[in-house]
Amino acid sequence: MRSPPPLQSQAGSNYGGSPYGGHSGQMGSQQSAAGSQFAPGFNVGGFMNDQTAQMGFQIGQQAMARVGEGMEQSINRYVSIPALKHYFNVTTPYVMRKLLLVLFPWRHKPWSRQQRPSTSQTPQANSNKASASSSSYQYYFLPPSLDLNSPDLYIPTMAIVTYILLSTLLAGVRGAFKPEIMAQTTTTAFLIIILEILGLKFGTYILSISNDSQLLDLIAYSGYKFVGVIVTLVVAELANRGTGTGGWTGWTIFAYTFLANAFFLLRSLKYVLLPDAAAGGTGGMQTVARAQRNRRTQFLFLYSYVVQFLFMWVLSRQDGGTMKAVAGKV
Repeated sequence: MRSPPPLQSQAGSNYGGSPYGGHSGQMGSQQSAAGSQFAPGFNVGGFMNDQTAQMGFQIGQQAMARVGEGMEQSINRYVSIPALKHYFNVTTPYVMRKLLLVLFPWRHKPWSRQQRPSTSQTPQANSNKASASSSSYQYYFLPPSLDLNSPDLYIPTMAIVTYILLSTLLAGVRGAFKPEIMAQTTTTAFLIIILEILGLKFGTYILSISNDSQLLDLIAYSGYKFVGVIVTLVVAELANRGTGTGGWTGWTIFAYTFLANAFFLLRSLKYVLLPDAAAGGTGGMQTVARAQRNRRTQFLFLYSYVVQFLFMWVLSRQDGGTMKAVAGKV
């Protein structure tokens, strides 16, 4: 007589395809079907099945969707997601040309941003004269990928991150790296940006300057200075052979990058602070009186040259003087 099959072969029937499935009883087949949904040999008395698993999966999806909608609504209260997408709509050719424009802005023309009229309210023009007059002033600026003069947030964001990492790297090359250097550099960079934005908002409020998406524009323009600071740090480090940004070489490079950034801001911010008469019909901005225009010109010059000189000097000396002071505490 032949011995019966071993018991482990029945356990393998949970995977399906067992040659002994036809000889098993009804309870064995139920255990095999239930176990195949989870793990070999796993059974909870038939309580868990396909329907309950799908129901739980659907409840989880609905909960995640509600959480995502809540987070999106909370973010939209402070920052417009479509506006952020507009400022990050960049291409590789735009980034290269924009970097060259920030560093060599002397012969660039024109500086005005390109605009396109919006036709979203055109169907209402035949039914209401008031809506027809308002729809004629609807416009929007082209994204950075289509307009070189459009401000973006990609280059300022990458420049700030690069500045923090570069400052830390240069400190490590000199053998003066400390963990607090990165924290100190990050704090200084963001503190300067916050002070600059607060000063700009205060100035625009005093001068009664209003413009769509003005805050994001000012944040973008305030971040372009880091491009010049990075160039100053790299070139001065190579020219001075690891002695920092001091000396005639460092000051010469700093003077050029500062003047280039100031000229770039002076021309770029003109459409915000000093709108032309022709911009009143297409750009949604009204012309200002002569006295108000003179005050705005003075504010623009003060911001582009005096404020930028102070902030760029602090950022460029953050690599040399501050880090040497930290290293001297050892």
